[in-house]
Amino acid sequence: MRFRDRVEAGRHLAEAVRQADLGANVVVLGLPRGGVPVAFEVAEVLGAPLDVVVVRKLGVPFQPELAMGAIGEGGVRVENPDVLRSAALTELDLEAVEQRERAELERRAHEYRGGRPRLQLRGRCAVIVDDGIATGSTARAACRVVRALGASRVVVAAPVASRLALAELASVADDVLCVDAPEPFYAVGEWYRDFSQTSDAEVVDLLRRSGDSREWRSQHPARPALRLEDPDIPSGSTRLAAHVCIPSEALGVVLFAHGSGSGRHSPRNRMVAKVLNDGGMATVLVDLLTPDEERDRAKVFDIRLLAERLGDVGRFIRTRPDLADAPLGYFGASTGAGAALWAAAQPGTDVRALVLRGGRPDLAGPMLPAVMAPTLLVVGARDETVLALNRRAQADLRCPNRLVVVPGATHLFEEPGALETVAAQAREWFTDYLGSRPNPTSAHRTA
Repeated sequence: MRFRDRVEAGRHLAEAVRQADLGANVVVLGLPRGGVPVAFEVAEVLGAPLDVVVVRKLGVPFQPELAMGAIGEGGVRVENPDVLRSAALTELDLEAVEQRERAELERRAHEYRGGRPRLQLRGRCAVIVDDGIATGSTARAACRVVRALGASRVVVAAPVASRLALAELASVADDVLCVDAPEPFYAVGEWYRDFSQTSDAEVVDLLRRSGDSREWRSQHPARPALRLEDPDIPSGSTRLAAHVCIPSEALGVVLFAHGSGSGRHSPRNRMVAKVLNDGGMATVLVDLLTPDEERDRAKVFDIRLLAERLGDVGRFIRTRPDLADAPLGYFGASTGAGAALWAAAQPGTDVRALVLRGGRPDLAGPMLPAVMAPTLLVVGARDETVLALNRRAQADLRCPNRLVVVPGATHLFEEPGALETVAAQAREWFTDYLGSRPNPTSAHRTA
């Protein structure tokens, strides 16, 4: 059948999706730009939130139309190992293309949403909608990206598609829904009387008009008021200087374990802590060594001592009525990552999630298999030695975990936008595992 325009096509598709009975925890994701007007109609009928799924193909440098992978938001990258192998491409080749495409992806995503964060997908049924599917390459990439972002069920839906594309999508999606699959199929546009281009402004307007604004507000509430304190925290006979920020009705509390030569005044960790505070997390930035101890290099790399003191900080937090029941997380940087892992591996620990920035997980050595808390490892692509250490540590971890490689970033994440990526990743991870939603249990291994 031929559709008058994308609005009519969306209404026909909405009925097909409604009859599929996908449950209540659904989010509709339009593929920009033409898929968004169709997705808007589907979301309206389902009463579901609407968002976009922005993906970028990673083309082979000497044959750009051939995809060696794809990227999505949240630092997700999926690879096509067959293409990489046949084209004899290296990790550096892939990262160079990713760095260029990542900048465009982030620009588009920010523009479409008007600066709002994307909706959370973990544990939800994600319905990916396009205005038509000819080859299915973009939809396949979107499926892999959405699944990597934690969707528990992935459905592809389109008003019209080729039969070959539908068959191939069945291998990456849980369900594929289509109003019409005519044969022969030459181009999507021939099945519309009006197939004029959708503008960026129209995408922005539809997202703003959709009913998802309530969900965005509930997931990303107004910045909470903060209570600031600078206590000395006891650890044996030592007193540890700390800086504490507590938002009203804290979702959780994150303890920061700094790297060597850093501490509670670190502008990098304070920046990450501020992003967590804005997301409703309390933060504790603590110096695990006294000024005199910091001059002793043996103590700087005494991971057991640092881990014991981090555990003492957690026990102190539990004595405070305002944080006694708050779910606990660790944020470790550089050598502090080793201490966070060591502390998390101890029997009886109640830590619920870890985020490690440019970490040295090798310093936790044999303790890695005992870590049960979901762990996010974030490493700069140009921090090659540390990246190799994190890849090896991933093989030893038995907990749910994920490795995010930030394109173009070095060890300190000083490049433009690099630390912001770390902070956004940390906020999402801690929100997922310390927030009010149930903890996911499946492992995520995404490079």
